[in-house]
Amino acid sequence: MGNVKAVTKETWDAEVLQPKELVVVDFWAVWCGPCRMVSPIVDELAKEYEGRAKVVKLNTDENPEISSRYHIMGIPTLMFFKDGKGVDKLVGALSKSQYKDKIEAILAA
Repeated sequence: MGNVKAVTKETWDAEVLQPKELVVVDFWAVWCGPCRMVSPIVDELAKEYEGRAKVVKLNTDENPEISSRYHIMGIPTLMFFKDGKGVDKLVGALSKSQYKDKIEAILAA
């Protein structure tokens, strides 16, 4: 997983909701092919935005209550949290530039 920390329902509040910085959550599952395609991009984003945004992964199979709380219907989904609130999300396997555009827009807001 490179720089990307795995979060669970036990660590969710501390890792995602409490930080003041932008937190990007990759909702994924082991069986999901598109999730595996996006994984290296997520690792690169974690490196590129180190110090400006935190990037974490949540296995939807192991943490269904978090997935349902945020209405995650398809994976991969990257959801963006700022000050403990979900501010946006991108669903599906997208290009690195699409993810970067979204992160830059949220950081600039």
